[in-house]
Amino acid sequence: MSQNPILRIGAGAAWWGDRIEPAALNAEHGALDYLCFETMAEATVSAAQVRARRDPSFPGYDTYLDERMRAVLPACMRQGTRIISNQGWINPQGAARRIVELLGEMGIHGVKVAAVGGSLITDRVLSLAPTILETGASTQTLAGTLISAEAYLGAEPIVQALKAGAQIVVTGRVADPSLFLAPMAYEFGWDPLDHERMGAGSGIGHLLECGAQVTGGYFADPGLKDVPEPWNLAFPIAEVDADGGVTLTKVKGTGGMVTVQTVKEQMLYEVHDPAHYITPDVVVDFTQARIVQAGPDRVRVTGLTGKPRTTTLKVSMGCTEGFIGEDMFFYAGPGALRRAQLARRILQERFDIVKLEAEEVRIDFLGLNAVHGAATPQQAPEPYEVAVRVAARTRTREQAAKVGREVDGMAVSGIAHTGKRVPHQERTREVIGVWSALVAREQVPAHIDYFTS
Repeated sequence: MSQNPILRIGAGAAWWGDRIEPAALNAEHGALDYLCFETMAEATVSAAQVRARRDPSFPGYDTYLDERMRAVLPACMRQGTRIISNQGWINPQGAARRIVELLGEMGIHGVKVAAVGGSLITDRVLSLAPTILETGASTQTLAGTLISAEAYLGAEPIVQALKAGAQIVVTGRVADPSLFLAPMAYEFGWDPLDHERMGAGSGIGHLLECGAQVTGGYFADPGLKDVPEPWNLAFPIAEVDADGGVTLTKVKGTGGMVTVQTVKEQMLYEVHDPAHYITPDVVVDFTQARIVQAGPDRVRVTGLTGKPRTTTLKVSMGCTEGFIGEDMFFYAGPGALRRAQLARRILQERFDIVKLEAEEVRIDFLGLNAVHGAATPQQAPEPYEVAVRVAARTRTREQAAKVGREVDGMAVSGIAHTGKRVPHQERTREVIGVWSALVAREQVPAHIDYFTS
């Protein structure tokens, strides 16, 4: 339990592919009590399950686990910084064992590592969760395509692991804010049913979960919202007090910025109803928040609160939904658009000739209409160069492969000035659809395993 009235929590990642250098910077120079890594998105678990089916050697945890841990373990263990991470994906026990191995390689011994499991409920989700939220249909309709189902656990099992003396806690699917809420709840002794403090802590977790978005990442718009040294962004650090107030900051000397505006943008990011932001721990209410600039790169946030937690947990279900075939070719110079338009007509006719069986076919002109589609103005300026992206969604990989085959033909039997990539890259991929459902929280008990380096 913390004797310090201020708890310092740093962000270490906002998603699987995030940069590693800012985490190492926070570990070395952030004077942190906790460093938290969030590396999951809704599709991460399903993608991991697909890879595990194809590749028996895949360990099932974050593919960057070694790089991240090697970057931060020495400083964190030296300074007494605890680590919380959901890098366990579909195998948190395997991730915990690997962390113990890495600690051993570094000559660091006596460190307790906890693995929080229980979120993976693929084998029983159809009996626990009756309805697909997006469609209202029965989850039984997914029986033939279901490959994974994970419930979003909350902070409580992490708190339990910390109480048991774990210095590193690695989890499977845990809600993003819960990773950051757990150290607050543990250090300050918050009751898990104290929805006002838990709401404040979960709101702070939401501000931290997307990493550099609070320090200027995904914010810059040159000439409108300028960010200093955006190539050198740090991840945020939260200075939290026992009542749920927080000052957000970053390591001195880094790029980016922490301002009222960057904090406001992240506060509303992916929040459909600011008065009812549902997490496994609490329903967060952002509407009473007070945000003030407290100094250079220091923003004070108070007034975050919450409402009692729901009786259910959200479950994400990954299902196979066929394949996508995709490829691209290029035109440049005067007349690029008219050549691209003729190329589109040629491909449409050739897909008919080879009897492409597709649920959807898209032929987009990158640089003209690929983003806005039918909403693109009819009188949009003609581009000097055009990339033609061709994609089809199909039931089988064989049908998806027809896209690349027909695009290959454009190299010599297309039209003038067709620029074609050499087809060494993978041009078909399996599609994983993600559906949601609700399950009673008591039906998803967490379990914790402990390992020592």
